[in-house]
Formats: sequence, structure tokens, C-alpha cells
Amino acid sequence: MMGLLFVKGYHHEAILRNSFNELAQQIFGINFEPWYQAGYWTDKYVPYSFVEGSRVVANVSVNKLDLMIDNVQKKSIQIGTVMTHPEYRGYGLSKTLMNRVLEDFAAYDYIYLFANQSVLDFYPKFGFYPVKETQFSQALKYNPEVAIPYRKLEGSSRDDRSFIYDFSNKRKPISKRFGTMNAQELLMFYCMYVFTDDIYYFEKENVIAIARHENNYLHMYDFISQGEADVESIIQSLSLPATTEVIFHFTADSPEFPTNNGDNEDANVLFVRTQNHSSWPGNVKHPLTSQA
Repeated sequence: MMGLLFVKGYHHEAILRNSFNELAQQIFGINFEPWYQAGYWTDKYVPYSFVEGSRVVANVSVNKLDLMIDNVQKKSIQIGTVMTHPEYRGYGLSKTLMNRVLEDFAAYDYIYLFANQSVLDFYPKFGFYPVKETQFSQALKYNPEVAIPYRKLEGSSRDDRSFIYDFSNKRKPISKRFGTMNAQELLMFYCMYVFTDDIYYFEKENVIAIARHENNYLHMYDFISQGEADVESIIQSLSLPATTEVIFHFTADSPEFPTNNGDNEDANVLFVRTQNHSSWPGNVKHPLTSQA
């Protein structure tokens, strides 16, 4: 333990990055190397780590992005990839790394994270408090007459990824009330790892939609647009005759959408630390495709 060294922002150093990936694979089952090789691990994603020799043994990562709240842009960071090798637990390494992050980003308006159920007692020690998110949904009556054509994009295709990334760089916030900006690299992580076969481009509306069917539900995970679009036609285009409800995994602006605040015992919990007299808005949902 005496040989531990603090390092950060080392993603271009292959030996340390590979060790980071080995630990992430062990703890979370995720390897960030394809994301790095595709060019999406930029200076916006900063690992704060302790290493022993060339081995990463503990980490807290920073994701730099902006929150759009009531059309006002706020400097923010989202913390993720909090992990410690089992042999190095119990020495306060995560606590030390967290305090370094909080010190470095004390001038930011918001610091937040999504925690799994096993560590809910950890983050309040650093001034974080839990926030209940709102789930937006809408009953749907299938109407294929208003459907419009689309083209499927593949997260495994380099050309399609390039198109999605360039397109998302010019996106407008998904909601006027609450959304994220400058989070394109997180979006590409989801396109590569999670929603590889669930991406649709509507050329007429100039919209990329990420959606997936589950039983009678259509889950809308993202709605990437550069202007106004016919949302109803896009939803109908992605629906099936058996679809009865659309669930939005982001904040919906329409007050007509009913909400479901039911607790999910397995869901990650949003923890927020507000700074500079900022406050977290109520009745919103953080976009899933920019969740670290």
C-alpha cells in the first residue's frame, strides 16, 4: 500500500489504460477500449486513479458535460466508474479520490452520479443527496397512416457512428426544461455498447431516434434532432400494432404526459450535490443516453 501513486487523465497511456480496462471488466463487465479506439474517449472523460506500479487499483471518473435547465446552460460533472480492486478495499481510496474530484470541480454548478443499491450510504458523506426522478409515459393508439419512412443505423458500423456523432454535435436539447449538452461521447458509448441495433434515422424529419420494443411498450431512449420535428409520426413509425404505451427515458416537455413515480428496487439512484446556490429541478428525468 505504500507504493500507491495518484494519476489522472492518462487515457493515451496504453499500459495504464489497459489496466483501467481490466479493472472495469472485472468490476462492471465493461471494457472501454473499443470506445477509446473509436475516438470517443476524449478529455471530457477523466479517470482519477490510484496505481501500484502500472496497475490501476482504484478509480473515480469524471464526465464533463453541461446541463440545460429551463434553457440555461450549467457547468456540471457526472461521476462514474467508481471502483476499487477487491484486494485494496477498506483503505479509504475511493474517499480520497472523491475528495480530489470535489476539490478540483468546486466551481461547477452541479456534481451528480447514479449509484447502485449497494452504496447508497456512501455518497451522502460527501454532501450528495438522493433525488427521485420522474418517469414520463403516454398511452398510444396505433395509427400506421401517419407513419413516415426511416433508415436503420448500426452502432457497429464505423460510417453510421461517424454520422451519428457529427449529427449529435449539432443537436438541440432534448427538453426545454431539462437536458444535457456536450455529452456526445456518452451517447456514442450507448450506441456502441447498448443500443447497437435500436437506432433509426428519419431523413424527412432530420431526426435520429433510439428506441426498443418490450412486450406492449415502446421505450424511447433518445430523440436527437436539430430543429422541430413531428414527434407523433416518428413514434407511430416505430410502434407495432400491439403497442399500447410509450415510455420516455428523458424529460418530456408536454404536460399531458402522465407520470409514474413508482420505486424500482433495482434501479440506480440519482445523487446530486448542488453548488453556487444552484438547485436541482423537480419533475424531470435525466436522459438515459448521457448517464455514466
